[in-house]
Amino acid sequence: MDELDFSDDIAALRSTFADISQVVDPDRLESEIARLSEAAGAPDLWDDTDKAQKVTSDLSHRQAELAKINSISNRLDDLEIMVELANEENDEQAAADARTELAGIRKTLGDLEVQTLLNGEFDQRPAVITIRAGAGGVDAADFADMLFRMYLRYAEQHSYPTRVLDTSYAEEAGIKSATFEVDAPFAFGTLSVEAGTHRLVRMSPFNSAGKRQTSFAAVEVVPLIETTDVVEVPENDIRVDVFRSSGPGGQSVNTTDSAVRITHLPTGIVVSCQNEKSQIQNRAAAMRVLQSRLLLLQREQEAATKKEIAGVITASWGDQMRSYVLAPYQMVKDLRTEYEVNNPSNVFDGDLDGFISAGIKWRKRVID
Repeated sequence: MDELDFSDDIAALRSTFADISQVVDPDRLESEIARLSEAAGAPDLWDDTDKAQKVTSDLSHRQAELAKINSISNRLDDLEIMVELANEENDEQAAADARTELAGIRKTLGDLEVQTLLNGEFDQRPAVITIRAGAGGVDAADFADMLFRMYLRYAEQHSYPTRVLDTSYAEEAGIKSATFEVDAPFAFGTLSVEAGTHRLVRMSPFNSAGKRQTSFAAVEVVPLIETTDVVEVPENDIRVDVFRSSGPGGQSVNTTDSAVRITHLPTGIVVSCQNEKSQIQNRAAAMRVLQSRLLLLQREQEAATKKEIAGVITASWGDQMRSYVLAPYQMVKDLRTEYEVNNPSNVFDGDLDGFISAGIKWRKRVID
């Protein structure tokens, strides 16, 4: 066996890790964990359910972030020992394990390095994602459902908790729209680069002539608001409609008018929620999503005003940010970053890390 020499690779990884640690600041994390642990141990914590859930969620997120940083430090130390033992014992299997571990650490650090670029006002927040079918008829509804599944699979692969708030099914196939939460640190900053219009080109399974069909779906990503965010929504500005929840094919999910639809009259924003058990819970969830959208709209309007005053014109995200081509060839390409892969099946199964990483780096260059 040729002697392993990972000294330069490990030195480079340690340098990257030092830069990341400086941004993440483990000491700050430990201080926040101590503060949140004390709050979580308060005897009256669960007197306020919303506050208790916020405290425990924040504590879990901080602990996971610190554990990841500490794990990388330990893995780098262990990798040096693995290389040393492989060389001493001339063990090819141990050498193969060391190569695998080197690649794994490199990928983990790459992911963390991208996370350090997420320094926007709301980037650390959980995300609320809404997918809507666009032009393309039944194919568009089916495409929206494919994207819905894609993002849920992505979240599942990264162990991000999700909660579906509302699903509106199309008559023939797929969905008209779906809204769900992704409750993970930096979920908004990470997934906000997925916002925009997605395009699918394929041989339509719904067309008897077997013609190629182009369809579109829109993805909206907003940060989940916190109770400290001030977004006043006067009762006079909203219309609340209640209706009976339903599933595919009109199947009744429950027998009471528990589903809630809130329309914000000044902006025309409509939010529905039907997946909670009671009307009160559905209204509360719908209001949170409405406030999240209004908060983001407010920030966008402020940013647009600043750009107009400063006379600065920056790149636009455009109407079509990604194309998924299944015929006559296989390709998924991001039209902003030029990042592309030739395996759409993997992408629709949730393999989005490459696209998201490229999108975050692209956005950083555009902003800077």
